[in-house]
Amino acid sequence: MNSNYYSMPSYNGDYQNTAMDGVASMPGNYQGSQTNIIKNSKIPLTMEQSYIENILRLNKGKLATLYFSFPDSVEWRDKTFTGIIEAAGRDHVIVSDPKNGKWYLLLIIYLNYVEFEEKINYNPEFYPEI
Repeated sequence: MNSNYYSMPSYNGDYQNTAMDGVASMPGNYQGSQTNIIKNSKIPLTMEQSYIENILRLNKGKLATLYFSFPDSVEWRDKTFTGIIEAAGRDHVIVSDPKNGKWYLLLIIYLNYVEFEEKINYNPEFYPEI
């Protein structure tokens, strides 16, 4: 990696309200801040923030055709994968093709849409009322 391009900011640990163009600097000491947000959250910890992954998880085990676009590829500009949804995570979906026995780990960032041959399991109430 080019360390000149991807440099990490350094913080001294003190919050200094030194505004530049009306934007205050971020506090340097982040320890515990994310933990407190999670503990005080009313959103169940088992659910992720993205809806697509939750819908894919609800339809685990179903046959689906997933349509992908890979904009930087010459050979695979647009590609479809048909198979069983095995698992889905925050940024990926795992699909197994029963016809050829192959398993695919696919990045959701390239996913355009998904077709199912049967009714889609969907729960619009992923998050409780806050």
